[in-house]
Amino acid sequence: MKLGYNEIMITSMYFDDIKDFINLEIGIKRFQGNMERFHFNPIPLNEHSRKLFPNIETFHIYNEKDEEFDDRRVFKYVIWYLVSYSEYLKKKEKWSVYKNIEYTYEDRNKYGNTIPSEVKSLGYKCFYNCDSLTTINIPSSINKLGNYCFDACKSLKSITITTSVSGIGDYCFSGCSSLTSMNIENLQFISEDRIFMNEPVLVSIEIPDNIQIINGKNIFKKDINKFIIPSSITKLDNYCFRYCSTLTTINIPSSISKLGSECFRQCKSLKSITIPSSISELGSWCFYGCTSLTTINIPSSITSFVRGCFYKCGCEEELMKNERIPRKCFEWW
Repeated sequence: MKLGYNEIMITSMYFDDIKDFINLEIGIKRFQGNMERFHFNPIPLNEHSRKLFPNIETFHIYNEKDEEFDDRRVFKYVIWYLVSYSEYLKKKEKWSVYKNIEYTYEDRNKYGNTIPSEVKSLGYKCFYNCDSLTTINIPSSINKLGNYCFDACKSLKSITITTSVSGIGDYCFSGCSSLTSMNIENLQFISEDRIFMNEPVLVSIEIPDNIQIINGKNIFKKDINKFIIPSSITKLDNYCFRYCSTLTTINIPSSISKLGSECFRQCKSLKSITIPSSISELGSWCFYGCTSLTTINIPSSITSFVRGCFYKCGCEEELMKNERIPRKCFEWW
């Protein structure tokens, strides 16, 4: 297959450094002028690299410290870094687009309990101790609920979580003593202690103490001892199976590429696990406290090990004999 101008332009969009763009044009004469074809900057630019992209009309600002250029050739700015809703209202301009707006605790106190349509995530303790909140629908624009997001919302009775939500923070519904009903559009499984949801990343949340109804039906909490992960899942997120004390065995399909931090922490009944070669990374404290775990394979695909991933694990002594595994894997800090 012969690469044309359009194909090489699409490929170069994923370059990380201006040197890659320069080397492409120097090394292959046929692709000279590639940078001139861009009408937006695919990477952050400085005063020197800006001159190499002369036809930019839409300027992307990826990080807060990126240089901005007001040279009358740019008609639109796209902001990718995280900004609070209040900051967005102060800075927004006619031609600007903000991709990552967070509704913070301060924003909610100032602007109320209705989540603005521009917001993409709910921040740390966003609705913390909000006694007036009795029900809430999470709009489809939201992709993340921060840590302690609805902590101590004692009057909250029902909540709807849409399929757009792919991240749920720690203790998100802690202290929601009136919460009896939840609607979860991408429900995978309900265990004795946790609700599993979302594709392609499998995440879980602790079941609030008083929850009785999920998706309009009385819930039946299953006592997990075996869990089969759907092959459509590509990652197990942080804390996914943490404290699942009854889990004895689990099948991890080859579609999984990463196990998140504390993914199986304190799964005290987990006896064996097979890690497929598709996985290249184990999160920190991934198997911490798995005291019954006696059989685990470490595929050669795992080349980087993080601290504490086998701390207080049942097969700790055996794994220490593996020269590939550094000492830090068996240390808390």
